[in-house]
Amino acid sequence: NKILKDFGLLKRVFVAFIPTAVIGFALYKLIKHYLLGSPEVVLISLLVGGVALIGVELMFARRAEKRNAKSEIPSYEQAFVVGLFQSIAIIPGVSRSASTIVGGMLLGLNRTTATEFSFLLAVPTMLAATALDLKETNFSFSSNEWTILAVGFITSFIVALASIKWLLKYVKSNNFIPFGIYRITLALLYFLLILK
Repeated sequence: NKILKDFGLLKRVFVAFIPTAVIGFALYKLIKHYLLGSPEVVLISLLVGGVALIGVELMFARRAEKRNAKSEIPSYEQAFVVGLFQSIAIIPGVSRSASTIVGGMLLGLNRTTATEFSFLLAVPTMLAATALDLKETNFSFSSNEWTILAVGFITSFIVALASIKWLLKYVKSNNFIPFGIYRITLALLYFLLILK
C-alpha cells in the first residue's frame, strides 16, 4: 500500500539495494570460499547480532520513537546507509533483517518504519541473491529439481508473508530484546554442543 501511495519509497528501496548489490557481487566468491561453513564465524555472528539488537533497543529505541514517530519512509541518505548495514549480512550467521533494522534504528527511524523498510528491501535482495546462485550453477537442474525449487519458493513466500504480518503487528507494542536474547542463547548452545 505504501509503495502505491508514495513512489518515493520504491526509489529509496532501490537506493538501499545499490550498496548491497555492489558489495555482495564483489565479495561473493570470497565469502563462499573462506567464510561459508565456518562454525566460528556463525558463532560470532549470532553473538554480536544478539548484543546489537539489545544494545540498539536500550540505547536508541525510545529516542528514535519520539523523534521520528510520524516518519513513514526513510530519507535517501538513511536508505543508502541501511543498505550498507544489509551488506554485513553476506557474512554467514548475520541476520539480514536484524542488520537492516538495527541500522535503521541507529539512524533514527522508529521501530515500525525500520522493520517495514527492511522487509521491502528483502524483495530485490533475495531475488538478486537467488539469481546469482542460479547463475553460478549455470541453471543446470533437472525437471524434478526445478519443481522442487518452485515448490520451495512458493512455500517460503507464503511463510514469509505470514511472518511479516505477525512481526509488523508485534513491533507496534514490543521491542527486539527477546530476539537479541534468543540469538545470544543460541550462540551459547552452539558453542557448548557443537564447538566445545
